[in-house]
Amino acid sequence: MSQASRAGTRTAPGPRHGLHIVSGKGGTGKTTIAAALACALATDGRRVLLCEVEGRGGIAELFGAPALVGDEERRLVRTPAGGHVHGLSIDAEDALLEYLETFYHLGLAGRALDRFGAIDFATSIAPGLRDVLLTGKVYEAVRRGPTGRPGAYDAVVLDAPPTGRISQFLNVHEAVSGLARVGPIRNQADSIMTVLRSPTTVVHLVTLLEDMPVTETEEAVVALRPTRIAVGAVIENMVSPTPLDPDELHQAAAGTLPLAVPGWSEAQNRALAAEFATDAARILQQQGRHDRLTGLSLPLVAVPFDPAGIDEAALFSIADQLQAQLQLEAA
Repeated sequence: MSQASRAGTRTAPGPRHGLHIVSGKGGTGKTTIAAALACALATDGRRVLLCEVEGRGGIAELFGAPALVGDEERRLVRTPAGGHVHGLSIDAEDALLEYLETFYHLGLAGRALDRFGAIDFATSIAPGLRDVLLTGKVYEAVRRGPTGRPGAYDAVVLDAPPTGRISQFLNVHEAVSGLARVGPIRNQADSIMTVLRSPTTVVHLVTLLEDMPVTETEEAVVALRPTRIAVGAVIENMVSPTPLDPDELHQAAAGTLPLAVPGWSEAQNRALAAEFATDAARILQQQGRHDRLTGLSLPLVAVPFDPAGIDEAALFSIADQLQAQLQLEAA
């Protein structure tokens, strides 16, 4: 049985509307999965906003689009299912300038502070403020949907920081506890937490079936529990599929599975068996880590490894797989 079929034993819930937060250890492909999830949500004329907060320009690059600058929300792609994915790259300094203008009417003064480096200083001595500002921009985009405000989106997907700091990033109440107990910052944090803890917000954790990413995924699930923000699914990325059943895999790993290619020499067949044994052992290790993840009692979604790499067509293919396995609710 393939790893992909084994992973689909539980139904993964996924609201079509609201906020989908995607996190994962660096190198697991979380940005790719976030982009594919946005495409999966963008069907039948729906508008989906894909946000990034790490300043790497990764989401625009995936779609072969120019880098997103400032606070522009630009359409990145029209999906085969008839929806539209827009992109937003959120910068902490820009968010702070907007915050100063909105709450304190310090537009010109804020820009002057920026020239003197005061904004860098403020976000350095109060790192929690940076996370409040970044999540605040996402919150503002999310709340446009239910109110039908201009630029409203049917769903928002956030390519979030890695699992090592995802609970800290999302727990904005804790972030502002030492900064402000009353006032606009505290009110903003309260509003953000209300959205993050709502039934229409879920965190999806992306992992490879390797030891360190799986361990970080397990730790992230534990760390998110006190925040009361729901974890939606664990997405096993770049899984190696196999047509072999468990007995055949164990035989292959042990080098006892009969292999003989007609016309090949005995030495060539031995080399093939050795290579096959290495691949079979790796797949068995992946399946063992998959079994570890089942202990989290969360839905598991499998995305097979694509040796051709990631381009727009591959993103749409992954989107189809996510659509089928997450069973996104119809509007």
